[in-house]
Amino acid sequence: MDVVHPRCAGIDVSKRDAKVCVRLPSAGRARATSTVTTWGSVTNQILALRDHLITEAVTLVVIEATSDYWKPFFYLLEDGPFEVMLVNARHVKNLPGRKTDVSDAAWLADLGAHGLVRGSFIPPEPIRQLRDLTRTRTTITRDRSREVQRLEKLLEDAGIKLSSVASDMTGVSGRAMLAALVAGERDPAVLAELARRRLRLKIPELTEALTGRFGEHHAFLVQAHLDLIDRHTKVIDELTAHIEVVIEPFRGARELIATIPGISTLVADVVIAETGGDMTQFPTAAHLASWAGTCPGSNESAGHVKSTRTRPGNPYLKGALGVAAMAAARSNSTYLSAKYRRIAARRGPLKAVVAVEHATLIAIWNMLTTGEVYTDPGADFYARLNPDKAKKRAVDQLRNMGYHVTLNPLPAAG
Repeated sequence: MDVVHPRCAGIDVSKRDAKVCVRLPSAGRARATSTVTTWGSVTNQILALRDHLITEAVTLVVIEATSDYWKPFFYLLEDGPFEVMLVNARHVKNLPGRKTDVSDAAWLADLGAHGLVRGSFIPPEPIRQLRDLTRTRTTITRDRSREVQRLEKLLEDAGIKLSSVASDMTGVSGRAMLAALVAGERDPAVLAELARRRLRLKIPELTEALTGRFGEHHAFLVQAHLDLIDRHTKVIDELTAHIEVVIEPFRGARELIATIPGISTLVADVVIAETGGDMTQFPTAAHLASWAGTCPGSNESAGHVKSTRTRPGNPYLKGALGVAAMAAARSNSTYLSAKYRRIAARRGPLKAVVAVEHATLIAIWNMLTTGEVYTDPGADFYARLNPDKAKKRAVDQLRNMGYHVTLNPLPAAG
């Protein structure tokens, strides 16, 4: 097999140190020589490792992506005069039974020398900062949702069924009622009168729901949960304000993406942070969909398809696309909502959501590549695509319901 990089290094990273195998050509020998050394994971050790690789005239460094331990090595080595490649651990598995840190480093060096590895997408520094902000915001938003769920369980313990009447237990009305409960008010009628706007139509139901065994013990814990929710909300607001500053160079791309039905500004932030907003990293829209994990997998052996499950993709991008897909599915008179209903009727809602995610991502790739604003094909796209098939389906449905159908074309408009 041809050697693409005669002077190559493989790095197997752990929390405390890294095994580094430097593979060099050997004069007078058919096989290359490999030397494995151990380097610490602190900054000074990594800088010394960079000097060592420069001295050995290494042209390619292959690092296995292990948790977040690869980041110090990659960020400090990427400034060197050699190419640094981060590879997915699933793509470079060593032979079972012969797997050690030393053999893994040597295996990475051999794969890199023969050009048998493909680097992962690592965005530039501005996108990495934006990605850290959006991921932190997503994590804290989830933590806040968990805190609301804990509050709901606590109220269930007190016999307060506020969440069964109010759709948002921590909204303006819900917070007013909870604050009154904490302050010592126990009269359900008085608590129900704190409802605002449309929730006032449910005052009788609220009166029943607010009748319970709420005591001082519950009041203390409710206040603790509300304080945590408020702290999470404050941090989320601060992160959002900082994201508005960092995303300024990509504001045009964000506004372009946000024209797609279902995609909010928050979702557009995540899309840009995870993809980099630069579609040149993905040769085609299909490459982007595959990288994100929104297309069917390929697992075939001996002519039999074993599985078509979607591959594990970027979880943050996948989660944001799922939110956008559900919002698009609930919209009216759009192509994406029609696509969701069409597929959900035949294959179920889960597959329909993935299909809408895929269609959304394809649209994003094309929009960011061409700079064109999203143009919705319309809810009647499939009927216009194949009118005869749509007509036959409608007639068959009516006949199955017991109707005799006769079609007469409408007279031409005068």
